[in-house]
Amino acid sequence: QPLEPSLLRFLVCPLSKRPLRYEEATNELINEELGIAYPIIDGIPNMVPEAARRTHKKPPAEGSEQP
Repeated sequence: QPLEPSLLRFLVCPLSKRPLRYEEATNELINEELGIAYPIIDGIPNMVPEAARRTHKKPPAEGSEQP
């Protein structure tokens, strides 16, 4: 079930307290800044940080860059 669009203006990331972007293709709420996505299950956002998945890889560690 997709998210009710009117809810989006009230929902913020519990970690950063910033607005979230709804991704219809994956039915998730995305925090671009932290690179995490919260799932929406049966129309209800699961905004428990442990339930979020990473949306991009971590930056490489210092000194490990390829020439």
